Formats: sequence, structure tokens, C-alpha cells
Amino acid sequence: MLEDKIMNDYKEAMKAKDAIRVSILSFMRSQFMNVRIEKRKDKLDDVDVVPIIKKLIKQHQDSIEGFKAGNRQDLVDKETRELEILKTYLPEELSLEQLKGIIEEVIAAVGAASIKDMGKVMKEVTAKTAGRADGKVISDMVKEKLSPKPPTA
Repeated sequence: MLEDKIMNDYKEAMKAKDAIRVSILSFMRSQFMNVRIEKRKDKLDDVDVVPIIKKLIKQHQDSIEGFKAGNRQDLVDKETRELEILKTYLPEELSLEQLKGIIEEVIAAVGAASIKDMGKVMKEVTAKTAGRADGKVISDMVKEKLSPKPPTA
């Protein structure tokens, strides 16, 4: 499980005295602890862990933009290094072709016919992709599939 791997990597980073790695892994572990308390679980599944990592990645990307605007290259470098560490824990992204196949399969399975069915389709596709695809990309592709096609003249 991903949470166990992160815990082991944290211990290794502590032994290696890798300060940046220890810092980001420690912060990640604290986020896991908060979610465990919130969900009243002893262990988090990968399905619970991936959104936490994605949220941290988004925060780091926003911070990098802010530090670039503020001309703080030292902080940009630190955030970039932490961002690279975070990305190593995400599962491999699905290709657009794989994602397209999953979306078509789900649309057929739930019998979606119009944009009104987007919620049902999104729920199923998100469950099937399990954090291996960006929600915005999924949403755009589903919307395109379910939107009525303009008549060609």
C-alpha cells in the first residue's frame, strides 16, 4: 500500500539525513493522519491517499507560481524539489486513448444519452480511473461525448 511505502521512505530519508525529503514526507504523513481521524480508519487505502497527494501537488504548483512572481528563486527550487518527490508517489497516468475507452464503456453501461447524465458517468469514470487521470480532463471528455452534435450541413 502507498501509505506503507511512504512511511518506509520517510524512515530511509531520516537515516540518510535528507532534510527536504524528510520534510515533505513528514508533512504528507500528517495529512494522512488528519484524514484517518476524519474517516475513523486505522489505515488509508490508496484510493484515500492519492487525492491527498494530488492536493499537495496542486498546492506546490501554486506556491511555485507565487514564488516566481515574487522573484524568490531559492523557494522556487525548494518547492520544485518537493513537487518532484510528491509526483513519484502518484500512480501512472492513463493515456487519452485509455481514458476515452473507459468513458465510452461507462456511457454504454449506464445508458447515458445526454448531458443530464454527466453526473452518473463522472462518478463511474472517476471510480474506474482511481486517481490515474485528471478530473478536469475527464470532465471535458465526458462533456464532449454527451453534448449534442450540431447538425452538419
